[in-house]
Amino acid sequence: METTVSHLRIAMIAPPWLKVPPTGYGGIEAVLDGLITGLKRQDVTVELFSIGPTRISGVTVHSLYKAEQYQHIYKPMYEAMPIAAAHLQYALNAIKKDGHFDIIHDHNGFMGPQVLAWATSDPVMPPVIHTLHGPPFTNRDMLKGGLPDNGPFWQQFAAMDSRVYLVGISNALMRPALPALRRRILPTVYNAVDVCNFQFLDKKKGYFFTLARFSRDKGQHIAAKLCVKLGYELQMAGSVADITSPKQLSLELANPLSPYRQVPDFRYYSDEILPYTIKSKRIKHLGDISGARKQRLMSNAKALLFPIAWDEPFGMAVIEAMACGTPVVAMNRGAMPEIIQHGVNGFLANSEQEFAEYMQRVDEIDPYECRRSVETHFSADVMAKQYVERYHEAIRRSATHKVTNLT
Repeated sequence: METTVSHLRIAMIAPPWLKVPPTGYGGIEAVLDGLITGLKRQDVTVELFSIGPTRISGVTVHSLYKAEQYQHIYKPMYEAMPIAAAHLQYALNAIKKDGHFDIIHDHNGFMGPQVLAWATSDPVMPPVIHTLHGPPFTNRDMLKGGLPDNGPFWQQFAAMDSRVYLVGISNALMRPALPALRRRILPTVYNAVDVCNFQFLDKKKGYFFTLARFSRDKGQHIAAKLCVKLGYELQMAGSVADITSPKQLSLELANPLSPYRQVPDFRYYSDEILPYTIKSKRIKHLGDISGARKQRLMSNAKALLFPIAWDEPFGMAVIEAMACGTPVVAMNRGAMPEIIQHGVNGFLANSEQEFAEYMQRVDEIDPYECRRSVETHFSADVMAKQYVERYHEAIRRSATHKVTNLT
């Protein structure tokens, strides 16, 4: 038995931490902004479960929490988890009461697939697409670094008889998935941006740029070290833990009793980044930036530096920079080979030495090719069209699943 749904009505469940679109940092929220915009152009009705400050024209927003909850995200599990749990339960209660959604599209890591796997055992609930934004499936390097193994979670999820289907944001992210998950996985859909929202410039200034939350995984210390060594100016944008302004960061750094000293990302900035900003006036931390300022800095930069020290699942800053005509120099890890065409819209480095060499060759990259690569592969319309295809596939599989379970 198959069902055909022409006009889709989607219940989109965002995380409860930041508004959509985000003011500054917020990778998932930026993806959702582009996806919902693209879905509207596909004549899909979207109702968004988010937080109070979220505003998207023509979209109904349901919210349990009236303010952003990001200030709690780094708190202990027993303090932060009830926020995500309550948000999801609120969404599911509303979806079940409504009874007329064709599909749920969830973006809440781990807790989303767990709760939704149980929810879809109820035949009145629609099927679910869960987008895996990361973190990656556990590998040896993660275990050596002291991170807990998420394999047992996915083993238990795979054993459940549910109507939750997984979509990854890159092939690199999904490649190590457990074999038992394969029947639940639909083809990858890359993250995207609404390209028309990004200012294109083909003439660049003399500074490099980084845009990411400060974390050892993001490797900003490599960018700072190489810019000092080569004599380049570096503008560094991003939050430190949940600290968004340089002034607040300076106060916390000056306080030996600051509670932020218990946060790994804060210690990373203090130990690995601050010495370079003190040593060189050409290395500047801007805080978490957004809007016209972010556009201006990204559009004018010689290149975005992306010296990641982990297998990045995607990298929104990469396609945002390329949409502005700004090339990217990145470490050749994770999803970077799927986004960057070496020598066309950026460079892929296999070592710090190569990274430094490619920094000195960014003038070889044509800004128009950077922009064109995003328009072709990473635009909101491309992403929305592919997700509509995944929605229909999930609905088809769900109908078959129900019939199989009844026989």
